[in-house]
Amino acid sequence: MMNESSSGQNPGSPANPIPLPKDKKTLLAYYAGERLPSPMGGQFDILGVRDGEGGTGRVVLECNVSSLRYVLVIPKATRAERAVVKEAIERKEESICPRHGHFQRLTKSGKDWVCGLCGVSFGKG
Repeated sequence: MMNESSSGQNPGSPANPIPLPKDKKTLLAYYAGERLPSPMGGQFDILGVRDGEGGTGRVVLECNVSSLRYVLVIPKATRAERAVVKEAIERKEESICPRHGHFQRLTKSGKDWVCGLCGVSFGKG
């Protein structure tokens, strides 16, 4: 008998990705655009980026060795990051993701300014 989660889906399936542990080193590597290693010995392929609850982001990953799905939860924006974005918007400058740097512009999604690479909301505009 297979071990199933409370949602009725196997852990690592498309409907029930395995959460990656919160690790600052992993987050910094992701922000830098590096390819992330999988716990199964391979590398992760990015399948999608979504906004999460309360301003967090969710990056859905798939191991290229095992095909298991994982999710990397990106922490919500800090006050300092939101302030930097707000100042840029008020000056009518291009707003960029404080975590990814100059190569990633924020996009308007509803009332929020969101990073397309991490799914984090950096403020309202």
